[in-house]
Amino acid sequence: MPREVSAAQRAATDEIGARWHELRLLQWQVNETLEHALQEKFALSLSEYIALATLDASDDDGHLRQQVLAAAIPLNQSSLSRLVARLEKAGLTERYMCATDRRGVYTQITPAGRALVARARRVYQRVLHQALDTAADDAQLAHVVDKLRHC
Repeated sequence: MPREVSAAQRAATDEIGARWHELRLLQWQVNETLEHALQEKFALSLSEYIALATLDASDDDGHLRQQVLAAAIPLNQSSLSRLVARLEKAGLTERYMCATDRRGVYTQITPAGRALVARARRVYQRVLHQALDTAADDAQLAHVVDKLRHC
């Protein structure tokens, strides 16, 4: 649970800065909860799950150019390369070069990756809702959760 922010700390920033901080606290808390659940049940990091889910949902039959995948997650190119290498080593994705542009590298989800992300998606969604319910009980984060749920 995030520690309480003092009135002095809140006064040191403007209203939008304070809201941004609350949003970041909510994101950190939810990400930590999701990371733990995905690691425990599927040996997947949250970033790995998001990459697989993004590939699975792509309109291009499960493959994306790595720059597009990096922007969708979001991750920088070097972090994405390491993540895709781990997924490829686990047999969850494959990489291939673009036939028309040798600089273009694509990542394709494999059938094993699709099966894993389908199982993990149910846990991800359940844990996400539970984490938001928990955050909604925190006076500092309740209004952020409420805004998120009612956008």
